[in-house]
Amino acid sequence: MGLAFLKRRPRSNSSGRGSALLSRIPLTAGVLALEVGEPNGHPLDGADVQVTANHTGHVVMAGRTDPFGTFTAGLPTGRYSVLVTSEGLLPAQVTVDIYAGKQVLSPITLERSRPLEPPQPGIWLFDPPHTAIRFIARHVGMANVHGRFTRFDGGVQVAERPEDSYAECTIDASSITTGNKTRDNHLRSADFLDVENYPEIHFASQRFQRHPGNKWTVHGSLSLHGISRTVKLETDYLGSVNGGYGEELRCAAKARTELHREEYTLNWRNMLARGIAIVGPTIQLELDIQVMFRCDETPTPPD
Repeated sequence: MGLAFLKRRPRSNSSGRGSALLSRIPLTAGVLALEVGEPNGHPLDGADVQVTANHTGHVVMAGRTDPFGTFTAGLPTGRYSVLVTSEGLLPAQVTVDIYAGKQVLSPITLERSRPLEPPQPGIWLFDPPHTAIRFIARHVGMANVHGRFTRFDGGVQVAERPEDSYAECTIDASSITTGNKTRDNHLRSADFLDVENYPEIHFASQRFQRHPGNKWTVHGSLSLHGISRTVKLETDYLGSVNGGYGEELRCAAKARTELHREEYTLNWRNMLARGIAIVGPTIQLELDIQVMFRCDETPTPPD
C-alpha cells in the first residue's frame, strides 16, 4: 500500500527518526517505523496505534501518530501484530517481524469506512444519562483541568435531507463541575461564567455540512457570558440502533470544538511569578451525544 507522500521520503534503514532510535536501543532489539496515511495520501495525525506481541498476546506498545503520520518504537526481536485505528476510517492491521539491529518501515493507508445510514427524520431528544458535555482547560502551563456540565437539554430535528437538520442545546451554567468545590465556585463567579447574570449557555445550529465518510461540521451560534459567536462542531456520526431501556430508537455522535475565552469576555487572568498564566486562553469542548427518537414531526427551526 503506497502513499504519495512516502515517495518523497527515503526508505533505507540508515535514515530518518527510526535510525536515530536504532542507535540508542540494545543490540538485541530493532525498530518499528510506521508511516500512516489517509485515503487521499496525506499523513494521518493522531491515529491510534497498538502493538501486540504475537507469542504472548500482550499489548507491548500503544500511542498515536505524530503530525507527519509517523509512529516509531524500539522493540525486542519477534513477530508483532500492529493495529491502527482512526475515527471515520476502517482499521488496518499488519504483522511485522522485528530483527536485531534492523528497522522495519511499514507504510499503512487507512481506507474510508462505509457511510452510515442517517437517522430517521423527526425529533430526537438528548438522553442525559448517556450524554456528556466536557471541557479541557490548560492549567499553569503544564497540566490540564477536566470538567463537565451536568444539567442540559436539547435535541436534533432531523430533516428528510440531513443537511437541512437543526440542533439546539441549553446548558445550565451553574452545573459546571471539575471535582474541586473551591475551583467550581470560582468558575461560577463573575470572574468567569457569572452564572447569576448569565445562567444559561445556548447553542443553535445554522447549517449541517457533510464530509466524506461519517464526518460532519455543524455550524452554529454559541451564546456564553452574554456574547454570541459562531462556532464549528467537528462531528463524527456513530450510527443509530434500537437499544436501551424500552428498546428506544437512538443514535450517537461525538463532537468537538475550541473556544477562545477572550472572545466571550472571560478575561480573568492571573500569572505565576515566572509569567505563566494560571488558566490558558483556549478551552477544548468535547461532546459525547446520545439522542432518542421521539416523534415524526419535523417543525421548521426558528429564524
